Amino acid sequence: MSETPGSEDTRGTQRLPVMEKAGDDDPVQSTSAAAYDPLPALDSENGDEKRFWSSRRIPAGVVALLLLAGFGLLLYDVAAVRADRSAMQWRKTLARELSERPLDDVWVLVGAGVAVGLGLWLVVLAVTPGLRDVLPMRRVHAHVRAGLHRDAAAMALRDRAVEVAGVRTVRVRVGRKKVDVRAVAHFRELDEVRADLDATLADGIRGLGLSRPPALAVHVRRPGRKG
Repeated sequence: MSETPGSEDTRGTQRLPVMEKAGDDDPVQSTSAAAYDPLPALDSENGDEKRFWSSRRIPAGVVALLLLAGFGLLLYDVAAVRADRSAMQWRKTLARELSERPLDDVWVLVGAGVAVGLGLWLVVLAVTPGLRDVLPMRRVHAHVRAGLHRDAAAMALRDRAVEVAGVRTVRVRVGRKKVDVRAVAHFRELDEVRADLDATLADGIRGLGLSRPPALAVHVRRPGRKG
């Protein structure tokens, strides 16, 4: 039983090459979706770390200040009325408008829509973790959690990619579920450059120590024609 050469990498990276034949003005590309096995988790590690939760200090502070200002002004006006003083003009106008305008009035609907939108925004902020740019890492110590910023991960993988022979420029985008790599090769066969990038970047992703290693997609092409 024989195997097709290059069907499986000896480093554990399986490549699914796709050759795209472009037109006269577009360079030929070589793409792959590499599957790799992450490093095994140790007994003291948690391989399913959850995302970090944002404290959301800015939205909470803005809402608190707005509520404090609004209720403070309303409380002052109510106290002034109780002290036999005239109510503020804005409260008189607001009370008159609310009593005279029908429920299907445009301004009433706009105000209700704004209030509902703000309420939904606060609910979303309350139930979602946030910090999408921070990727959780595997936990080595029980009381220590670590995270890696996506830009830092992309920079580390880019430094690994530019060391591959034949790579002229490379752009790395690290998402929560996939690492997208687009490289330009000025010499060597595209399949060879892509195979080396698959192996190098798969090893680089394992070295990042992420709790959920993302998938890897590599795109290699020739430089475009000048002019």
